[in-house]
Amino acid sequence: MTNPTLRFAHRWAPLLRAGLIAGVVVAVAAFPIVATAGLVTKAAADSVQKKPRDLLAVSPAQTTYVYGADGRTLLTMFYEEHRKYVPIAQMSPYVQQAIVASEDARFYEHRGVDAKGIARAFVANQQAGGVSQGASTLTMQYVRMALRDGAQSPLEVQRATEQTPVRKLREMRMAMDLEKEVTKSEILERYLNSAYFGHRAYGIYAASEIFFSKTPKDLTPVEAATLAGLVKAPSEYDPASSDRKAATDRRNYVLQRMNDMGYLSPAATAAAQSEPITLKLTSPPNDCISVPKEYNSWGFFCDYLKSWWASQPAFGNTPMEREDRLRRGGYTIVTSIDPKIQEIAEKHVAAKESDHSPFAHGLVVVEPGTGRVKAMAVNRTYALDQDGNGVHSDPNKRGRLKGNYPNTVNPLLGGGDLPGYQAGSTFKMFTMLAALDAGMPLSTAFNSPFRIVSIYPGGGDTSSCGGMWCPSNASPAMTGRHAMWSGFGQSVNTYFVQLMQKVGADKTVEMAERLGLRWRTEVDRRQASPEKRNSWGAFTLGVSDVNPLEMANAYATVAADGRYCEPLPVLSVTDPKGRPITYRAETGDELSVGKPRCHQEVSADAARAATDAARCPVGDRPVRGSCGSWSTADSVRGTVGRPVAGKTGTTDSTRSAWFVAYTPELAAASFLSDPDNPQNAVGDAQSQKPVQSVADTLRDALKDRPVRQFSAPSEEIAGG
Repeated sequence: MTNPTLRFAHRWAPLLRAGLIAGVVVAVAAFPIVATAGLVTKAAADSVQKKPRDLLAVSPAQTTYVYGADGRTLLTMFYEEHRKYVPIAQMSPYVQQAIVASEDARFYEHRGVDAKGIARAFVANQQAGGVSQGASTLTMQYVRMALRDGAQSPLEVQRATEQTPVRKLREMRMAMDLEKEVTKSEILERYLNSAYFGHRAYGIYAASEIFFSKTPKDLTPVEAATLAGLVKAPSEYDPASSDRKAATDRRNYVLQRMNDMGYLSPAATAAAQSEPITLKLTSPPNDCISVPKEYNSWGFFCDYLKSWWASQPAFGNTPMEREDRLRRGGYTIVTSIDPKIQEIAEKHVAAKESDHSPFAHGLVVVEPGTGRVKAMAVNRTYALDQDGNGVHSDPNKRGRLKGNYPNTVNPLLGGGDLPGYQAGSTFKMFTMLAALDAGMPLSTAFNSPFRIVSIYPGGGDTSSCGGMWCPSNASPAMTGRHAMWSGFGQSVNTYFVQLMQKVGADKTVEMAERLGLRWRTEVDRRQASPEKRNSWGAFTLGVSDVNPLEMANAYATVAADGRYCEPLPVLSVTDPKGRPITYRAETGDELSVGKPRCHQEVSADAARAATDAARCPVGDRPVRGSCGSWSTADSVRGTVGRPVAGKTGTTDSTRSAWFVAYTPELAAASFLSDPDNPQNAVGDAQSQKPVQSVADTLRDALKDRPVRQFSAPSEEIAGG
């Protein structure tokens, strides 16, 4: 193989013979002749490692756009460098002309390196006694940017940008090679999409948007010249500064160059130069904290989206790599959040509890059969500034810390690492499903006293029960013989303790896990461990911490006839070329990340049986059995106005209140609790707020949609 140094010397022989290497020496004039030869050799070796195809493969960082389910409502963006790649056909010809006139007048004549420009710069710099004029062509500038953007290490970034003769020689060699591979038009397109224009604007699309609030194709000659003038020194010629003289002088210089090159007539040039710089500045949002004010509560959903993204192998091998791709990958994310349902949920949550209350009132809506999250609303403002927040509700922290209301970025609705809130009797659904899944019919009945001594170890003061857990019902009126319908409808604790004793506490905990619940506190993890779960008697009464996203999705599984779907915050994710992002499923199939990930977790008949019983708490009528004479939320059916099922839940002393309900189309979970101080009881008087918020949200979200019926369970699972 030919020595690369000799090949490099041969390539540069024409320039050497023409005496044009004198221009190159503008970069190396400070070095002795012997040292210069070494630099040429080193540049040759460096150039061997990078080929034009390597530069063409470089994709500069691009902005990721996040939209609502309608594909139009912009939620936010994610970027390190705000950039959106745009084809040259979608750029105003003025901006193409302006950048050539400003940066490289001989762009269409040279082949990557402008020998005349090098000689001119050499003379000018010799006269100035320093570097007063550069000789980099647009192609060379693009090579530098591509090397920087394609760098895989800090050292490569340094080599791509350092002010050394070696770098200049490397750029010249690669620019000449590049121009043999691609057209001038493509080089110009890549340059305009890579250049930095100041104000976090990378590329002409971002610059047009930030400075003029328009797209590149609509730029006027004056606007194009203003932007082209920024590339040389974005801060020095910043038109958004208080003193615009430098920016105006630079713009007028570019306009004059456009005139000199025949792009503008003298009259048009004079008219353009007389115009003042008129900006229409835009500040593009970045990250969840920049969600537009009118969609502020979407910030909590955005936070969940980020958490989900960080867990998806489709976007990288590690959470850090996935985060990097979110900010640099130029994706278009169409989320699952429905602007209409979100607005409805926000309205009803805000009407029930003020954002200046220490009690967080949240609501999450999930679509059964897909797991898509349609709404996440809470009576909080998504913001970092807590200066105006209320006092902390925990006496031990009051005076030292502000309360997390009304402003917070804590993931109160799910998707983060907060443990959540105890959900009370909503957990009875897991006991009932475990029993049905084990073959026990809905008609399974027990005599249910006011208090019962269980088979499970007690905790705290258990002397009256001989050391065993002995729960009681909320009211003596619940005493009597109950089957699953009335036991669930009236939330009879002693019925469900007996049901769990029969099916096994371990099966109940396992059912909750099968439907997506996870344990985030040390206490819950210990109790749910294989060694201890079968003695976790209080589990059926909802003593574990959960979040509303988990509960809405668990109940959505029942609504979908036992088909469990992972919670999903997106409809689609596409790359900058519009191609869907995929992942490899356990089956080996390549699937879109926006495709629901579902499987049959509980038999359809068991799920339908659970729904039949779950119609009792909400005042609906089951197909097979009897709910008894009353229920815990009997107004819901009348409010929703269609078949509905659900369950209320409160904890000891009503420290938190819950309601989870569903129709065949939507499942919703709502809670009221104090995240800062779980011991701060919401009280019985407020326990109906989650019930009302869910009922009102389901009613309004499903307005004008056809009424769907629940499927009836079989007579066999209903029992005699």
